[in-house]
Amino acid sequence: MTEGKENLDLVWGVQAIADIIGRSYQQTYHMIASGKLPVVKQIGERYVVSRAKLIAFFMEDAA
Repeated sequence: MTEGKENLDLVWGVQAIADIIGRSYQQTYHMIASGKLPVVKQIGERYVVSRAKLIAFFMEDAA
């Protein structure tokens, strides 16, 4: 059961995403809205991303 939970390590909301990537709410929202964070998806009025995919996105970009 813990295996499935690890796969669904979702981060909900712009502020939570901003905290992970070390940016402000406004900077993060702008990155999402302008398509610079393609791993973030909009569900209704909220944004969500897999923590693993978000980290992988930045690690790939840095390499």
